[in-house]
Amino acid sequence: MFASRADARRHERDRRAYRGTNLAVPFDLYLARLYAASVLLAALGGGGVVAIGLALPPELLEAAAASVLERLGQVGSGRLGLTAPDEVVVTDRTVLALAGGSGIFVAAAVHWGIVYLGGRYLRWLAAARRANIGRTLPSAVRYLNVLASGSDGRRAMLRRVADTDAYGETAVALRQVLNTAAMTGNVDEGIRRVARDTPAQDTLAPFLLKFREHADQGSDALREYLEMESRMLRHQQDRDRRRAEGFLELLAELFVVLLVLPVLLVIVLTVMSVVAPELGAPVATPFGAVTLRALLIYGGAAFVLGVGIGTAALVSRLRPPDQHVEYSRPAGTLGTLRTATTNPASATAAFAPIGIAALVASLSLAVDVVVSLLVGYVAFGVPVGLVAVRRARLDDAKDHELKDFVHAVSGHVNLGRPFPAAVEHVARDVDLGALNDDVADLSMNLHLTTATDDADADLRTAALDRFVERVGTPMAEQTVGLVIGALDAGSDTGVVFETLQSEVGRLYHEKRALRSGMLVYVAVGWTTALLVIGISVATSANVFAGFDRLSTMSELSGVAVDPGAVDLARDRYRVYVTTQATMLAAGWFAGVASRGQYEALLHSGSLVAICHVVFVGVGLI
Repeated sequence: MFASRADARRHERDRRAYRGTNLAVPFDLYLARLYAASVLLAALGGGGVVAIGLALPPELLEAAAASVLERLGQVGSGRLGLTAPDEVVVTDRTVLALAGGSGIFVAAAVHWGIVYLGGRYLRWLAAARRANIGRTLPSAVRYLNVLASGSDGRRAMLRRVADTDAYGETAVALRQVLNTAAMTGNVDEGIRRVARDTPAQDTLAPFLLKFREHADQGSDALREYLEMESRMLRHQQDRDRRRAEGFLELLAELFVVLLVLPVLLVIVLTVMSVVAPELGAPVATPFGAVTLRALLIYGGAAFVLGVGIGTAALVSRLRPPDQHVEYSRPAGTLGTLRTATTNPASATAAFAPIGIAALVASLSLAVDVVVSLLVGYVAFGVPVGLVAVRRARLDDAKDHELKDFVHAVSGHVNLGRPFPAAVEHVARDVDLGALNDDVADLSMNLHLTTATDDADADLRTAALDRFVERVGTPMAEQTVGLVIGALDAGSDTGVVFETLQSEVGRLYHEKRALRSGMLVYVAVGWTTALLVIGISVATSANVFAGFDRLSTMSELSGVAVDPGAVDLARDRYRVYVTTQATMLAAGWFAGVASRGQYEALLHSGSLVAICHVVFVGVGLI
């Protein structure tokens, strides 16, 4: 029914975006499903509107029509001399026409809205792939530069990069090159097609075309080109990081303003309620009637939480992918509990019941619902965050020692020792601190079989893979992974370890620089949170009390003040809720800026606990 829509000219832009998305579904099938879903939902939406319109009583429609005509008459009488009719009669035919027209309008809006969103989704996927390729291409080119010193051809070089998950969408694009080459029997054709369809037309496409051109000229020309391209991409990556730092500074300034404003809004609304009783007027909501002031205050708290989630997500995206650690939980309950003190993912599962128990215990003691939720959050988030900090410090220590390990092994390799013998000497003679057990395990695994060329290669690869898994840091994956592929490709050992020393030094320097730069934004988050606590406590303890006395003495002072305008317990509770929302947002921002999502639990939970202790300590709640 809908497959022919794929040939329409209005979907040419969507087709171009689809080529860069790597979706497994063909474009015509994707578009057919999109149109089918839009028609189905449009029919449901339009039919629902018609059913609701026909179910409404005629009196309600007559009252609504009369109100609209009365307003139009008021406008028309002043400008055009028109008057509204005295009585409006709605017949069954009119009801059917209104319901049918509304249903058609809603159905058309739903249909075209879903089709538009389907096209936007394709463009969003293409943009995400383009950004990921831009971040991972420099590392992939450096890997290719090392592989170029070996005996592998260009197909084998591309295969080694494509099989490395650390290179993200760049590896996916190279797999597409190899798949096309397998079908056509020509690597050049695979490179040409991927360069044509990739969303990264400014980065990956010219690199692939130049890679093909220099590969045809010989290995020396390819090696020179990859070395030059590696330096250029490194400079471009440095410029992108400086640009991201500038954007992060602007984001931090905006974050501070957006967090402080809702708290000031609560204070201003509470003060304004003394002289503006209209703020206490009830407003109908799906959850019942609430006052306009309460709606604005709790809406401000929800806005603060949204700001915290949005800024934390932006900061996480600005963090370079090679500085982002992902932890996976082991299979089985026993494995999860055994690693709960060293693996944040395991700690999340292990401490979740503790948070739920704290929530249930607080509710059973008749504690307020909001306070109970915060107690459960602190009981869950703080232990998980502490485990994350402990693991991060261990990872930092391993990365520091990894740099020394690479330099020590490189020295032995340059003296002519084989790689297993070099690792054995380092494991025996060098104290590597947190990395001692991992290096000893690597040395033992490199001597587990008899000496044949094929066995040595397989054993070395398996041992280094296990070493990377045990260390578990992005830096180990990038540096040691480079050794695995380069040595298997027959690259010159001296060139490999010379490049490796440069790479590990660069990565460690970038990690330290990122860490020191992000500490500024950790301080911004905490300073903002503590400032908000101070403002909230001072206002609740002094200003609100003053207005409460004014409202109780309004008759004696001669000032007309509504006695119910200021309720100390109610207003202090609302300030408390808004302040705690600010603590959560500030903690998420500071934690993600520090090390990631798990540490965000620690910062936000700590700030929530501090805020509660301060409010209870001064007697505000």
